[in-house]
Amino acid sequence: MRVLITRPEHEATTLATALSQRGHVPVIAPLFRLEILHPPADFAASLAACQGVLLTSANGARALAEASEQRGRPILAVGDTTAATAEGLGFSAVTSAAGDAAALAGLVRQRLDPKAGPLVHVSGVDQALDLAEALSRHGFDVRRFALYDARAEATLPDSARAALQARALDAATFFSPRAASQFAKLVGEAGLADSLRSVTAIGISPAALAPLGKLPFKATVSAARPTRQAVLDEIDRLAEAGVQGQAIMSDTPSSPPPLEPMPPPVQVRRGLGVFGAFVIGLVTAVIVLAGAVISLPFWPEQVQVLWRGQAVIPPAPTPALDLQSVQAAANAVANAAVETAKRDLNTRLDDLEKRLRALSAVAAEKPTGSDPAVAELRSRVEALEGRPAAAPPTGTPAAPPAAMPAGEADKEIAVLRAEITTLHTALQALDQSVTGQREQTKALGEAMGTRNAGEQKALVAARASAVIGVAARLSAALDSGLPFAADLNLLAPLAQGDAKLTEVAAALQPYAQAGVASRAALAASFPAVAKAALADDIADDSFGERLLGKVRSIVSLRRVGDDVPGDSAEAKLARAEAALDAGDLAKAVDLMKSLPPQTAKATQAWLARAEAHLAAKRAIDALAAQAVSLLGAVH
Repeated sequence: MRVLITRPEHEATTLATALSQRGHVPVIAPLFRLEILHPPADFAASLAACQGVLLTSANGARALAEASEQRGRPILAVGDTTAATAEGLGFSAVTSAAGDAAALAGLVRQRLDPKAGPLVHVSGVDQALDLAEALSRHGFDVRRFALYDARAEATLPDSARAALQARALDAATFFSPRAASQFAKLVGEAGLADSLRSVTAIGISPAALAPLGKLPFKATVSAARPTRQAVLDEIDRLAEAGVQGQAIMSDTPSSPPPLEPMPPPVQVRRGLGVFGAFVIGLVTAVIVLAGAVISLPFWPEQVQVLWRGQAVIPPAPTPALDLQSVQAAANAVANAAVETAKRDLNTRLDDLEKRLRALSAVAAEKPTGSDPAVAELRSRVEALEGRPAAAPPTGTPAAPPAAMPAGEADKEIAVLRAEITTLHTALQALDQSVTGQREQTKALGEAMGTRNAGEQKALVAARASAVIGVAARLSAALDSGLPFAADLNLLAPLAQGDAKLTEVAAALQPYAQAGVASRAALAASFPAVAKAALADDIADDSFGERLLGKVRSIVSLRRVGDDVPGDSAEAKLARAEAALDAGDLAKAVDLMKSLPPQTAKATQAWLARAEAHLAAKRAIDALAAQAVSLLGAVH
């Protein structure tokens, strides 16, 4: 399934990783931008005096780690994700309520004593439940500090806009009523509400889905429990139930439910014979033709044109294609993707720095080993200490050692020992300095590698977003029946080095110059094709049947609707026309192909145009799916 993620960037990245591991394609579109606030002056004193800290979001854990170096305070987290984030930031005593804010309040009443001291609640500027008010009735003193603010985006993110325009989404996730309300507002302003008819909204709770009531979602589903894991399980369940559908990015509605068995058709026996049918048909034709000729001046102009055999389908309006605007839109998408990658890299570097500070506050690291050069220097010093005094030359009588007072000898020995101790201390300091420099060099190399990887991901994301934009333009050209050579040329530089995109471009190339017939044009020309096919089916080698076929080609009455039973040509034409009106062109083509061979001359041209439309549609769907897959793989 292709799943839209509306969470802030850091949480969206984590959720995207979990979705990718489960075989889904995530599309990240953060609706809020996180901003860490400076703690007030009394925050440090309140934190030191409290018996525990309450966290209602993972962002609260990050804000707490930014505001204080203390990691030993007991932490009570609202859910498993918040608890895991706190533990990853160095907090040692973390307990999860595995639920929502109400579950956290219940955990506080169960585990803590109001007389043991006040509580500190770290939250954002906006909060769903006032814990201070909920716990004050039970004697707890809760001091709330807003240490971060989730600022709403002013416009719908480019990734969400492109995916909705290309109808490349199966589900959208919402983890708070505020996120759902902001999504409804931005989608309405962008004019993309109609693109949600094939999307299922999945909320962490019924309250998170309440603001989406006016949007035309295919369905809205609430998780069984208010946790991220429950949302992931719900996505898997919907995928198994087939919410994605059979075709990729198809705007064709789902097949209707199977009809109840129809009663067998009544067989009507012909009692007039060939001659009687001929006479009745001839008289009927004369009457109808006479009435038509007499009333012809009073017919509408379009009907008169059809009667004369000059039916022309009015051309669809030609939308203006501006290559510069397409390139500017692609550049904007690329810049937005690069900025997102940079913010993600900076956030990860900040988390790494916080963890290092937390570890250094607990215990100093011991050096893992000394440098070989330092070890060699130490061995030389030890050799010098243990080296005996030089013997006098051979043949020269050794002078008798001069007597030295015992006090002076002790002083000299003490001085030498002090110098040796100083040298040992210097060598140890040198060991630590070399080890620190090696660790700094390694950390710098890792940081540079991470930054380069982030920039590469940004470029891939920009390329995927540009491909989604091209797919949307090709889809619009397909719906209007216009040539799309200029739009297809935009895909050439993006397809370099990508075999799948190159294959899609090659499949669309034969139709680019002239375009393909739109579905509306095929539906408009179908009645004439059906009339000719029905006439060819009735006619045989007898004179009467041939004459009756000619009459039926001029004036015909045939049944319509998807409930016409039987395998006759008339029944299949009726069901094909109903499928075409419902938007299921593929079903209409299959029914037309199953007509008797004598109708091939009447249906051959229409079938060729319809199959060209379906081939182009499949190629454009594959192009959009490949682009969304590339965009999801980046995260």
